[in-house]
Amino acid sequence: MSTVDSQQTTKVDAHTVTSSTGTKVRTTLSSRLSSVLVVVLTLLWTIPTFGLFVTSFRPDTEVASSGWWTVFTNPVFTLDNYNTVLFSGGYNVQGGLIPYFVNSLVVSIPGSLFPLALATMAAYALAWIPFKGSNTIFFIVFGLQVVPLQLALVPLLRLFNTGVHIGDVTVFPALGITGHFASLWVTHTMFAMPLAIFLLHNFMAQLPRDLMEAARVDGANSFLIFRKIVLPLSAPSIASFAIFQFLWVWNDLLVSLTFVGASKEFVSPLTTRLQALVGNFGSHWELLAPSAFVAIVVPLIVFFALQKYFVRGLLAGSVKG
Repeated sequence: MSTVDSQQTTKVDAHTVTSSTGTKVRTTLSSRLSSVLVVVLTLLWTIPTFGLFVTSFRPDTEVASSGWWTVFTNPVFTLDNYNTVLFSGGYNVQGGLIPYFVNSLVVSIPGSLFPLALATMAAYALAWIPFKGSNTIFFIVFGLQVVPLQLALVPLLRLFNTGVHIGDVTVFPALGITGHFASLWVTHTMFAMPLAIFLLHNFMAQLPRDLMEAARVDGANSFLIFRKIVLPLSAPSIASFAIFQFLWVWNDLLVSLTFVGASKEFVSPLTTRLQALVGNFGSHWELLAPSAFVAIVVPLIVFFALQKYFVRGLLAGSVKG
């Protein structure tokens, strides 16, 4: 047997083994046992959330004396918990959570739009506008993802408060934005940029080159191509990252406590108020439970509103042709 025939036989055997393995994996994952296992895991994952939901409607005396599962034998419900957290505030929080709910919107919407606006332009430039050092810049941006958020908070706080000085020379002036919404917008934008540029760049780089060249032949400049072609085609990936970024900013506590603190009532987002509801001994579950469900209303609306784009963004590039 010749060497060529031997190589072809090896390739055929390898393809047969790969196909057989793939068939076995698909059969295993689509079996009835796998379906039952997925349902069981889903139910186990949902039980704590369901328990929290039931607790949000139970009186404080019932919450303190029995578990949430006792509602099946002794159903006692009330709306006083939601009335307290929304309008009166309850323990350690005065005036209710509605102002802090609005603060979270003021933080989350710009904190999601700013990095998206900058990242889409940067990703397009790195993917389709050739210039010297573009690959180096992309690899540096990619490497910045490994920098822990916690590692940069204190240096960034000092940068905002005191600036950067070398001797008597001011290299970077103090911004003086600590305790304001701007500090949260800038911080969330900075930490979102590496991942946003990386994800959007990979999506935009897969767009058809012939389409870009045809637009240039017709006289379109880079900005027109970006606005008329790249942005509409990249809508699924942009929406996918927008969902993730909005959820990250909305649920953030560490950045808010570092740059705003819990005492700034006109700036503090909802998460800092939820933390204040815990109390010194982790009590007041009758207030924490309804507050948690108040906090997840907006993320649920955002997710279901952009769900079709989210799924398209996750599946983009998974099938060729």
